[in-house]
Amino acid sequence: MLRTFLSARLVRPAQAFVHTEASGGLVLLAATAAAIAWANSPWDEAYYDLWHAGLSLDFNLVRIDETLGHFVNDGLMTIFFFVVGLEIKRELVEGELASPRRAALPAVAALGGMVVPALIYFAWNAGSSGQHGWGIPMATDIAFALGALALLGSRVSFGLKVFLLALAIVDDLGAIAVIAIFYTDDLSLEALAWSGAALALILAARRAGVRSTDVYVVLGALLWVAVLKSGIHATIAGVVLAALTPARPYSDRAAFDDRVRDLLAQFRAAQAAGDHEREQYLLKEMEWLARGAESPLDRLERVLHPWVSYLVVPLFALANAGLIISSDALRAAAESPVTMGIFMGLVLGKVTGITAFAWLAVRLGWAALPAGAGWADLAGAGLLAGIGFTVSLFITGLAFDDSLLIAEAKMGIFGASIAAGALGMAALSLRARHAAAHPSP
Repeated sequence: MLRTFLSARLVRPAQAFVHTEASGGLVLLAATAAAIAWANSPWDEAYYDLWHAGLSLDFNLVRIDETLGHFVNDGLMTIFFFVVGLEIKRELVEGELASPRRAALPAVAALGGMVVPALIYFAWNAGSSGQHGWGIPMATDIAFALGALALLGSRVSFGLKVFLLALAIVDDLGAIAVIAIFYTDDLSLEALAWSGAALALILAARRAGVRSTDVYVVLGALLWVAVLKSGIHATIAGVVLAALTPARPYSDRAAFDDRVRDLLAQFRAAQAAGDHEREQYLLKEMEWLARGAESPLDRLERVLHPWVSYLVVPLFALANAGLIISSDALRAAAESPVTMGIFMGLVLGKVTGITAFAWLAVRLGWAALPAGAGWADLAGAGLLAGIGFTVSLFITGLAFDDSLLIAEAKMGIFGASIAAGALGMAALSLRARHAAAHPSP
């Protein structure tokens, strides 16, 4: 019974998440390649004209005027951060971060993987116009990192995959905090008051037992508009909504089992009597009962995660990854402190910070290494964590307004992600080959 419970609640969700992220990484890679190819094609002006095209939404009480690119970054990416928030909450409630002992290693390692890259970047850019981009090399792209691990298959232990997943989730939590605190514009007190009002309505609906997803979609949209107008980045609304999403099912599991048995018995009796209307009624009852047995958090994550992996994030990459690559651009990037700070922060800083802080956590007795993994495996995972793509690009758009700095930052992100991915996969492949040639006694 315990093994079945653990498999259903911990192992299967982690395996499904890893699979979706890995396959989503391929779609993300294709979108990135398409953006770069488009930006370097004879139709490059069409690329920039598309994402800079103006769009307006008028709700009478409030009007939103943004470019198509900003709608992707401020609107669709709110859904991305909502799903990230759901993942974080699930891990904190019942996953790898649910107990201090299990959470210690990925949490401490992630802290090192954020602090050291930021310090390296700042060392390159202190006092310059690019110093505000110190948050860029702190991020880890879950889709690409887990996609790289998936390519290695069974040569990498599942424990290491779960460690990298948990580390990336803590990393996302850190990135969210950095965005909310350090990349916030001038605040509007009136809009903040409206945000508080929308939040109060959501809490009141929860307390009143409202279960309708439509109600929360409307209230969530109101919160998003208010946060957008407040000066805080709109995507933070998605994280707040995720934090308020119930992680427990509405129905009691024991009562669910008894009720299902009773409904099945009634359904069979209706079938035997040929009462089609009664059959349909009982099927709806079972559907409603099953829906209540799944927590809103699990249901929303299950429904939205494929959309985010296969549509939202690739669309974000298509809108933001366009970069003109030429000999002059490469030469300028090699001399740019922004490019070099990001490159060194992601490639060198990530693996150094993760490995050093993880060693410290194990040395102090706070944590143990993942099952089936050694320090070489952890270093390989640390290299893969240097694939800082989606959130790094996102923070770039918040940190810089200058198109030259943005281009230099993108060059650093692309170069570092390719190098970190290649080095990480090579290190883990060599480690697996050595382990196979020299099995433990």
